[in-house]
Amino acid sequence: MLTTRLSRPLSQLPRKTLSFSDRGNGTRHSPPFYLASFVAVGRRTYANSVNPVGSKAVLVTGCDSGFGFSLAKHLHSEGFLVFAGCLMKDKEGDGVKELDNLKSDRLRTVQLNVCKSEEVDKVLEIIRSSLKDPEKGLWGLVNNAGISTFGEVEFTSMETYKEMAEVNLWGTVRVTKAFLPLIRRAKGRVVNISSVMGRMANVARSPYCITKFGVEAFSDCLRYEMHPLGVKVSVVEPGNFIAATSLYSLERIRAIANKMWDELPEVVRKDYGKKYFDEAVVRMQTYCNSGSTDMSPVIKAVTHALTSATPYTRYHPMDYYWWVRMQIMTHLPGAISDRIYIH
Repeated sequence: MLTTRLSRPLSQLPRKTLSFSDRGNGTRHSPPFYLASFVAVGRRTYANSVNPVGSKAVLVTGCDSGFGFSLAKHLHSEGFLVFAGCLMKDKEGDGVKELDNLKSDRLRTVQLNVCKSEEVDKVLEIIRSSLKDPEKGLWGLVNNAGISTFGEVEFTSMETYKEMAEVNLWGTVRVTKAFLPLIRRAKGRVVNISSVMGRMANVARSPYCITKFGVEAFSDCLRYEMHPLGVKVSVVEPGNFIAATSLYSLERIRAIANKMWDELPEVVRKDYGKKYFDEAVVRMQTYCNSGSTDMSPVIKAVTHALTSATPYTRYHPMDYYWWVRMQIMTHLPGAISDRIYIH
């Protein structure tokens, strides 16, 4: 029986797996799964929104710059009550000043280092006391705060691995656990910002990939557990948006590289040599300059996850190169994908 099923041609396989809405006429189409799997995220139809947005509160972490900064402004413009967690609130960072200058009673910046439980607990009390009816809970949590670095395994210190995990992974877990009681009361949403590097690994990105793979696993477990309670959990997996978020400047890349080289064990420096190391740094510089400068696909994905009556489990705001590469590396045997992209 199993052999028969596996040997059936694609044209005979079930065609009722996925359905997409036509926004123009309201009709629904059910393409076969083997075609649907190649539909890029840009062609997804976003469903109707939950209402009313104006009565819903959202916490977004990492709002000093990048995705978080843009998300805070966008969600505020959509009518949400936004609590913007900022690492540099106490130091009056530029992003904090710009958000505060909106002078809106629906956008409040709060000091939040996701690595510090005391700051997380303080923000929890601030939000609970700010809600009109805390028993109705908090509608949304967007775990966006994160950091990144680069470096091959032998070039990366254990301190770097730990720092990356403390922010990207344990910070996400810490904030989520603190706010779940409020989210559960609202039957709300948790949106975790992962990365395409949370679905597939890459050379010189192991510190970052480890944390984002962890975010993916944490999100899946949380989604299973929250489903019976009415809470929806989504993961957003951006592609290369380094150019848009200014995550790496050439100066920062050089600073990271110089520090890395200076701290390398002598045996590693001798075995690899400075020429190899410098070539790896140049490749990272090229990668950073090649990313998208438009953050709107990420903003749109998070907004949909917060407002749709039927949010997606995963969102893939990325260009076609990364989308195709992710499909190949996650669906084909490793020997094939390695041959295509690595060897």
